[in-house]
Amino acid sequence: MSILSHILGFPRIGLNRELKKGQESYWKKEISYSDLKKVGFKLRNKNWLEQKKLGLDFITVGDFAWYDHVLTMSMILGNVPKRYKEENYKKKRKLDLLFSIARGSIKNGKSIPASDMTKWFNTNYHYIVPEFFKNQKFFLGWNQLFDEVEEALLLNSRVKVVLIGPITYLWLGKTKDRNFNKLDLLKSILTIYKEIFIRLKNLGVDWVQIDEPILAYELSETWKQSFSIAYEYLSGINNLLLTTYFGDISHNLDFIIKLPVEGLHVDLIYGQYDLNILNSLIPKSWVLSLGIINGRNIWKSNLLKWFDVLNSMIKSRDNTWISSSCSLLHVPIDVTVEKKMELELKNCFSFAIQKCKEICLLSKSLNTGLNIEIKKWYDPILNRNIKSRNKNISFYKKIKIFPEDLKRNSSYNIRYNIQKLKLKIPILPTTTIGSFPQTKDIRKLRFDFKNKLISNEQYEKEICKNIKYIISEQEKLNLDILVHGEPERNDMVEYFGEKLEGFVFTENGWVQSYGSRCVKPPIIVNDIKRKESITVKWTVFAQSLTKKIVKGMLTGPVTILLWSFFREDLSKEEICNQIALALREEVLDLESSGIKIIQIDEPALREGLPLRKTDWKNYLSWSINSFRLVSSSVKDQTQIHTHMCYCEFNEIMPSIVNLDADVITIETARSDMELLDFFKKFKYPNSIGPGVYDIHSPNIPTIDSIEKLLRKALKTIPVHQLWVNPDCGLKTRSWKETRISLKNMVEAVERVRYNLIPR
Repeated sequence: MSILSHILGFPRIGLNRELKKGQESYWKKEISYSDLKKVGFKLRNKNWLEQKKLGLDFITVGDFAWYDHVLTMSMILGNVPKRYKEENYKKKRKLDLLFSIARGSIKNGKSIPASDMTKWFNTNYHYIVPEFFKNQKFFLGWNQLFDEVEEALLLNSRVKVVLIGPITYLWLGKTKDRNFNKLDLLKSILTIYKEIFIRLKNLGVDWVQIDEPILAYELSETWKQSFSIAYEYLSGINNLLLTTYFGDISHNLDFIIKLPVEGLHVDLIYGQYDLNILNSLIPKSWVLSLGIINGRNIWKSNLLKWFDVLNSMIKSRDNTWISSSCSLLHVPIDVTVEKKMELELKNCFSFAIQKCKEICLLSKSLNTGLNIEIKKWYDPILNRNIKSRNKNISFYKKIKIFPEDLKRNSSYNIRYNIQKLKLKIPILPTTTIGSFPQTKDIRKLRFDFKNKLISNEQYEKEICKNIKYIISEQEKLNLDILVHGEPERNDMVEYFGEKLEGFVFTENGWVQSYGSRCVKPPIIVNDIKRKESITVKWTVFAQSLTKKIVKGMLTGPVTILLWSFFREDLSKEEICNQIALALREEVLDLESSGIKIIQIDEPALREGLPLRKTDWKNYLSWSINSFRLVSSSVKDQTQIHTHMCYCEFNEIMPSIVNLDADVITIETARSDMELLDFFKKFKYPNSIGPGVYDIHSPNIPTIDSIEKLLRKALKTIPVHQLWVNPDCGLKTRSWKETRISLKNMVEAVERVRYNLIPR
């Protein structure tokens, strides 16, 4: 008996974000196609060699993607949106086509919209949504995967290929035809999967990791039956490791164990299993892959605990594998490059490379029966926990939260009338989500200040100049509600973490969010308190420059929590309430400083949902209360906004109503305002700003396209409730794009207002 080691996927961006830099240089035509391909080749080989050097029994192939792994699967299956199909599209460079689908493009002066983008299950990673239509045909459309396998085989390592499973792929996609069932495409899509499997077999690939994370959901009988149909058809070619993650699959095990596969991977971090029962249920002939190393957080794993748990179990099973709970896509690459971090704390962290080492250490210990090395591995955490226990009781434990802390003084209808009188906001008010373009000069300014190359006085002088410019540009555009533009902020979560006690930060802890967009999540290590005001100074300065209202801009407590790597010795609820109490102080300071509108962004609220609906109630209860803890302390005349993006909201709309924000701005442009169909049945009681153009695409929205969306929105949303705004912040766009887009937005509003206002 030998315990084998593997991972479900490795970060693809590169330690120095080589992929991001290559993508963006290629889009700007600064490097050639062949130069970009070299970037990908080097990254893949570096990742594989690292896995081989660390001692993993398999190197994982197929986890690399030029933009997104779901979009890669669409390209392999020949699933290209109709609007991108031309006579010669098959002859076009597949990579250019892929980027166009992800980002949008222009043809003959006409904008071709990008495909929808939404969150990958309950993570902060975004994927490009597949599009389906009735009687659709698939074909093997891209050889990228097979080229990568051939590259990997040259390293003389055992190769395991990872693919998104056919049922999950269909589940993730969308169709606009309500009379059409996506599962009708299963037979057609399976023929291509079989072709893929045969080609992989011919290349010498024995094991295919087939990812079916929707098995953690509560599935209908129809979807359950589709698994049997699919895997009966695909069996007998490769050894299939049916792979699940992000949740428990116990409720679906009755049909999973009947599938004709050779192995099953389970997530033991987010899944709550009795291992003895699980082991007894899984066929003895199957490989049982155990995801015991957390692929979504950065603390070292207690390998000694897992050694004790698994040591007896593996004696009754001949084929056990040790792995990460999910792909390591969601964590930074290497903690050893963090040079400024306190060594005692750094020794508590495990990034992707260290997680591979953890897997290898544990499998080695289980194979030899010796646990000395793994005892040493977890010592830094144990020592830190002992010190923490000797400190005062947690700050949160001293705080009492009362029902009145979670409720505004008056109902929305009363507040609306007070705000209408006090704020004098016109119908169809125009605003933006918060950030304006982050130019090279702004990024250099922050870099120079952070590295003490300029004084605080010089830094603040330049920030003031930028804010003056941003305010003047908004006034020229005649926007109704302005923002200060956030030139001082590197990231909407990292910036707030830097101003709060309890966080530490990395220099190179980058994680891919989507495409070329990377974030550097803070790490929550201690109790959270507000050290000083965070946003008041710059917001008040911006307000002093204009007679128009300037919004205060905050990131909400749930988003700060979920977009950070959080401590594991407190519950999420406890940590979130700590953050909320700190932000509550900030809100009150903004209000007392004369700021009349305060926006508290919660784009992560939807993504935090557990995969099983039966677990939603508890999460929604504490997350909504955390938001209300921040927002409910203000007077009726102070208007509270929130913003959410790139999520499916329909199923939790009652909870979003319970946020009791005066105005919610929400992403809808990429989907052509499909969410509005929901509002025909569900009458949203407060004000709402459905995004009228997609800021993640370089395409400039026309006046006509925005006017069309506005008129569509007015059929569902009463005019007194409707706000007008882009989908998201503008930090990733150029000033040229921003000016034209916002000018067109304001002009479209003026056209619509003209027809609405009696003359």
